[in-house]
Amino acid sequence: MNETGVTEFILLGFGNLHSFSIVFFIVFLIIFLFTVVANLLIIILVSTNVQLQFPMYYFLCHLSISDLLISTNIVPNMLGAILQGGKKMTYLECISQLYFYTGTIITECYLLSMMSYDRYLAICNPLRYSSIMDIKCQIYLSLGPWLVGHTVNLSGVLPIANFDFCHDNIIDHFYCDLFPLQKLSCSDTSVIEMEGLVFSLPLFIFPSGFIIVTYVYIFRAIAKITTKTGKQKTFSTCSSHIIVVGAFYGTLIVKYMIPSKGTSSLINKIVSLFHTVFTPLFNPIIYSLRNQDIKMKLKKKSL
Repeated sequence: MNETGVTEFILLGFGNLHSFSIVFFIVFLIIFLFTVVANLLIIILVSTNVQLQFPMYYFLCHLSISDLLISTNIVPNMLGAILQGGKKMTYLECISQLYFYTGTIITECYLLSMMSYDRYLAICNPLRYSSIMDIKCQIYLSLGPWLVGHTVNLSGVLPIANFDFCHDNIIDHFYCDLFPLQKLSCSDTSVIEMEGLVFSLPLFIFPSGFIIVTYVYIFRAIAKITTKTGKQKTFSTCSSHIIVVGAFYGTLIVKYMIPSKGTSSLINKIVSLFHTVFTPLFNPIIYSLRNQDIKMKLKKKSL
């Protein structure tokens, strides 16, 4: 662990919002509550309804768990920073938040790729779908991303835990992220930066590339369907996943792939806000609005 005098960090959040702090706090609190309720509702619906016991919904349940972890890991501290004009976190709390955040992001990358594989099998190989995507395969494909995300992630977080922080302990962000911690450290961060580039290939580029390849085959299969109704019906089974993938990877690319030099901290915060606050709410809403099975179950629950 870090052996310098830094025992805590101060998150500045969004700075001094003055009289707007209460408004921002209420808005983000409502978003957070809706996020928790929406994802819990998806998990409960999939777990308790026999009609939803299909691989697509099984993976969706894991995606909701992932979104819940991201939201509950980040937003409560962010709300505290808004209300108090800043938030103190111990060294261990900061490193733990970074670990669970990055681990869950990696997990979600692989979960989305497993969901695209499920759609590929269902559309391109329907006759063998049931025999391939059995319960054993579902368990492997869903637990694998969690195992990869929270074990491989250790190789990136442990070196950060050994960084030396000489004097400054103020983080101009609303959560403990990799780049702000690197900026604060007086250690040589070139090794961890190189590791980030090396690990980005299997952890981010491979899953996104896999998703692109599966959808190339899916679109080719849809193009071969002769009727317009058949094309629309088949495409509707994967349209929600396409939107979710676009939103997730879109913010991820802007946040981590575009060089941060010359970019203001406010822009970085706004992009992070979309990634950690809005996307976990966006996912269950998209699946609820565009999926007829879930919409029917929600209507029955409300009656």
